[in-house]
Amino acid sequence: MKISHIEHLGIAVKSLQDAIPYYENMLGLKCYSIEEVADQRVKTAFFQVGQTKIELLESTDPEGAVAKFIDKKGEGVHHVAFAVEDGVDNALAEVAGKGVQLIDKQGRRGAEGLTIAFLHPKSTQGVLTELCEKN
Repeated sequence: MKISHIEHLGIAVKSLQDAIPYYENMLGLKCYSIEEVADQRVKTAFFQVGQTKIELLESTDPEGAVAKFIDKKGEGVHHVAFAVEDGVDNALAEVAGKGVQLIDKQGRRGAEGLTIAFLHPKSTQGVLTELCEKN
């Protein structure tokens, strides 16, 4: 697997409306996109910081993964996403062959039209890890 860069850092928030002003007014970043990803039960807001992005995640369902994360751990860093150059499905096959527990067995559509897949934090030193590729 060839990782080119950190694609984004995912940050779980209770409310995009409450969180976006901090990133814009305090840090001077600009929210360039808000998008709902219905099958993941989240609404996202993106900020560009150099080559990396910050993705704020607000749950659209109290039973969704982000809502459960916030209930258990509070708001904060949810995942680290890495851009892979050799394709998400190839990367999944490679890490699965090395014993990594997968959340996704194959790539699926994520925010911004990326193909994404998650690796289970039990296999990644407690860090929910996302693999991403541009289509």
